[in-house]
Amino acid sequence: MPPTLDLSESTHAKMIVTAPRLNLRRAASYQHEKPPLSATSSSFNINHLIFSPPPSPGLPALVPRPRKSPTTPRPSRVLRVVFWVLMLALFLFVARTIVQRNNIRVPVVEWAFEGSEEYEMVGQYDLPEFPTPIAVTDRNGRSKWTVSIPPTYGFPLTVKEYSDICVKCQEVAAHVRELHGQANPFQQAQTDYYHVDPHFIDVSDAEKRGLLPGVEGKAWKVTAQAQEGHLVGENKDGLVDKSICKTSLTFVLESPDAGLGPTLMMLWMAYGLAQKEKRSFFIDDSRWAYGEYTTIFKAPPIPDCSPPPRHEMLPCPHNARHLVVSAATASQTFGNSFNNEYEDLHRNNVNREKPMYSLARAGYEALFRLNDQDQPYVENRIKELREKAKAPEGNYNDGTIIGIHVRHGDVHPYEYQYHGAYIPLDLYTQKAKEILEEYHNSSTILGGEDVVAMKHSFPIVASDDPDVYESEEFSNSLRAQEQIKLASKQHLKQASPDKHVMHKFVDEAFGWEGGFFATMFWNLGRSTLNNANAADEIQTTLNPSAETMRLRGLIGRAYMMDLAMLGQASDVVICTMSAMGCRLIAVIMGWEKAMANGKWVNIDGDYLWTGLSL
Repeated sequence: MPPTLDLSESTHAKMIVTAPRLNLRRAASYQHEKPPLSATSSSFNINHLIFSPPPSPGLPALVPRPRKSPTTPRPSRVLRVVFWVLMLALFLFVARTIVQRNNIRVPVVEWAFEGSEEYEMVGQYDLPEFPTPIAVTDRNGRSKWTVSIPPTYGFPLTVKEYSDICVKCQEVAAHVRELHGQANPFQQAQTDYYHVDPHFIDVSDAEKRGLLPGVEGKAWKVTAQAQEGHLVGENKDGLVDKSICKTSLTFVLESPDAGLGPTLMMLWMAYGLAQKEKRSFFIDDSRWAYGEYTTIFKAPPIPDCSPPPRHEMLPCPHNARHLVVSAATASQTFGNSFNNEYEDLHRNNVNREKPMYSLARAGYEALFRLNDQDQPYVENRIKELREKAKAPEGNYNDGTIIGIHVRHGDVHPYEYQYHGAYIPLDLYTQKAKEILEEYHNSSTILGGEDVVAMKHSFPIVASDDPDVYESEEFSNSLRAQEQIKLASKQHLKQASPDKHVMHKFVDEAFGWEGGFFATMFWNLGRSTLNNANAADEIQTTLNPSAETMRLRGLIGRAYMMDLAMLGQASDVVICTMSAMGCRLIAVIMGWEKAMANGKWVNIDGDYLWTGLSL
């Protein structure tokens, strides 16, 4: 019989005594044991009754519950994964872009030196089928670069192609310098206009070394000649073959700008630059918006040598043997390095620009020869105006002819208060009055006013806006030229037939109200019936009709006669520097008259004469 548990004589009321066979341990609930099925079972144990703590709903579980593994991922986790994948992809894309920019990919070929009798294309044999600079490497790892233009490629190149080549020339030149261990570009190459890149090889030299194919065979020559464009004055049917010019500069008359003034200024400066560098000069008018060059001017002086093959005419670098210049390469030819070379940095006044002025003046003297129809008119008009300004014999002075050039349209003044509009017309007339008073108020021997000279003085006006001639301010002025007039719709309607009588249909009249606008120029000659959005379109890429080219030629001729009259017939010229015509007139007048004697007056701010604003 097992011993009984006696608690009657215990001195400690809270003391627990266990039988020898009774194990003092935690309840089954703490050991994760299964409870007995029933109290009468033979394996029944009361330990879980003695030591089991009372249930308390406020106490946390002593052992945390195991987390259930979800069968499907939560949406937040999916979004995080997608986010990190996208960030990784973005990082790889940016890294790849940076690497590609740092490592310029250019076509690389290999060539042999002149010491070898035969030249072998070892590397990339097939040259690009489009114009582009290429880097070349010899067998010893020495690198040079040149410009590859397929001989059968059309000339001239497009504006975009010339622009792209100039950008790529700088990239390829920098790439070749890196191959030579010159990480940073030369400071001299950035500032010196006549810096010679020692790593550049000209096209003709590359052809001699077998690097470029050149024009080989009769078939290639015929194909190349068919793509030669149109050089003004070139005689292709001459009986005597001239030798190819040693060096040359070809100016391409093509520009996305409708205005004639900037192109004319670049043409004059390019001619002066060619004479300065002793290059033969050529003009290409294949795609000129104003038609053939000889429509407005006489042919330029023809050199005693033949122009080079067109694929040898390069827009860059400047030390290329045969250079081509256009509006697309103006920043390359007339950019910051050009200004550093030809500006007189020791002067702070207008004399600072005299070297550039001299280049433009040389171009004017050689190229500004109007056609056989306009030049005689200009000469007779000048004589007529001079006779009108001439005072009777015995008078102290002749009258003064004041030329006034008013530019409206899409060109606005530099002056801040008029920047969104135009210079008021009364400012022109007020300035003209001040000049006449200064010249003749005390021009007699005794210092008195020369009344006769004042009466024989008058202004002549040239403007792109027909309404300027009809304004009250210029009611007593004369037109600079009356050979070709730009009319407004008001004048065209006055000349139109009676509306009550049936007539043959004529398209809507086209006027020049407000002046010269590029959109109006590009849409000349186009029917207004299907031209609802003409003002928003730029028609530079469309093939113009014969009527369009005729109208454009008339505009160009009128503009040139205006400039000739103001520059050659006027004693003083008032104009605005914001208009390129104003700067061209200063060149026509000559340095002594315009600048030294102050006969060229700008009323558009305190700006001095500059040639180009790039």
